[in-house]
Parts: sequence; structure tokens; C-alpha cells
Amino acid sequence: MTSMFNNGMEANDIFKQNGFCYTARAVKVGIPEFLTGVGKGVETHIEKLENEIGDFQQLLVTRTLKLKKLGIPCKHRKLILKYTHKYRLGLWRPQAEPGKSQA
Repeated sequence: MTSMFNNGMEANDIFKQNGFCYTARAVKVGIPEFLTGVGKGVETHIEKLENEIGDFQQLLVTRTLKLKKLGIPCKHRKLILKYTHKYRLGLWRPQAEPGKSQA
């Protein structure tokens, strides 16, 4: 259950970092947005994962052996699996790029 702030935002839409409050921007999550959000070079595999895995829900349940068979390096596999686990638990979501408008 979430509480409402005076301005209509929900409690889970605001988070603190280094003493500053930020509002989370909603992003429609697909494989490109997810891998771009992870960063660290993982976004180079967007086309390969979209062709072989298909949709984002399949990526969330993909195992390391499948990623290995697709030729994704160990560091990138570890990052993808780490962030898919955090995403499933609701601990992480890719953030919208500043300056881009969301439709």
C-alpha cells in the first residue's frame, strides 16, 4: 500500500540519493530500454537479444547458458542476470534519459 503526497505523487515515485530527492520517470521497458539502462557496454547486444529472445518477459527468465550460447561475454551476462533479478524483485528500473520526452 502506498501513501499519497500532497501533490498527488505516490511514495514509491520519489527516492533519495546523496540527500537530494528525485522523481522516477516512467519508462516503457523493452529489451533496448533495459540494456541501455544497464549500460556498461551491454547495449551492444540489443539487436542480438531482440532477434533471438524476442520480448522482454522472455529476457527476464533467460538463463546464463542461453546467453552464453548467443555469444555474450561473461561480464555482460553477469550484468544482464544481475539487473533482471533486481527488476523482477522491483528493486531497479531503467530511468528515462534526461531531456527526452516520453510519449
